Amino acid sequence: MLRFLEPCLLFLLRSGEAHGYKLLSEIGRFGFNPEQLDPSLLYRALREMEAAGWVESHWDAEAAQGPKRRVYALTELGEGQLRRWIEDLESTRDEIDSLLKAYRGKGAAEDGR
Repeated sequence: MLRFLEPCLLFLLRSGEAHGYKLLSEIGRFGFNPEQLDPSLLYRALREMEAAGWVESHWDAEAAQGPKRRVYALTELGEGQLRRWIEDLESTRDEIDSLLKAYRGKGAAEDGR
């Protein structure tokens, strides 16, 4: 699931820039439990994606209250990486579907169905 975090974050950033807390609150859409996901994993993924050039960040100068927040945005390179992730996920889904179909077919034959 941790490798799955990257395409999910890239997808969320397609909607516009966001700080880590917002991303953490929205990651549940993809099956992650935000209450059980260690925020350090999310921030580590963001730092690694920034090092790869997929996202860029800056400090939010408009934060009126509280500590400054780092805001992340998707880059063109990140958009391309997201497309590659989606293609790979579609291929993996097809492989999983083939295995499940074969398993169900074999299981049905063995059970006398």
